[in-house]
Amino acid sequence: MKPYKVPAGPSEAELVEKKSRFIGRIFPVETPEQAQEILQKVKKQHWDASHNVYAYVLENGVMRMSDDGEPQGTAGMPTLEVLKKEEVKNVLCVTTRYFGGTLLGAGGLTRAYGKACKQALDAAGIAVMQPFDCYSIDCPYGLLETVRRQYEGFGAEEEEAEYGPSVLLSICLPAERSADFCAHLTDKTNGAVRPEYRGQKLFAKKLG
Repeated sequence: MKPYKVPAGPSEAELVEKKSRFIGRIFPVETPEQAQEILQKVKKQHWDASHNVYAYVLENGVMRMSDDGEPQGTAGMPTLEVLKKEEVKNVLCVTTRYFGGTLLGAGGLTRAYGKACKQALDAAGIAVMQPFDCYSIDCPYGLLETVRRQYEGFGAEEEEAEYGPSVLLSICLPAERSADFCAHLTDKTNGAVRPEYRGQKLFAKKLG
């Protein structure tokens, strides 16, 4: 699993160019169907807008865009180019335009749609999907607090705890720290607790 950039969350940014309003919105998405569902909701919300331009990029390489009636290449393409330049994945940008009565020309439209996307993306912030190693820990009750105290120094996060004859903990932590964590935990518990590897997951960590 390789790290990749995603939007840290949904966002909105607005700009005005020669009385035309451009409302850029960023949405985290994972499938074309999810992107289309969100797009339809935006179109329904802004049914009276002149255009609802969109572009999306998925982690699997799928990309789509639409000028939605604007001159070809002046809206969807500059939106997509911003997403590609920022190397962000699993992202949908929808920019709603309310025409202000003054034509912007091809260059003006290209700049406006690109700027609306960039401002919305900046407002969302960027996170990185990073590989985390996941483990099961069969922990005696008497060592539970000792084990949990070790999480913080290694960025470990507890997902679940099942209480039975002992406590079965499910944890995940950054892949680059997992080997050190396992050795440290085994040492701290004198070999009584040995994490069992369960595989990897990707988790989003916001930059900055």
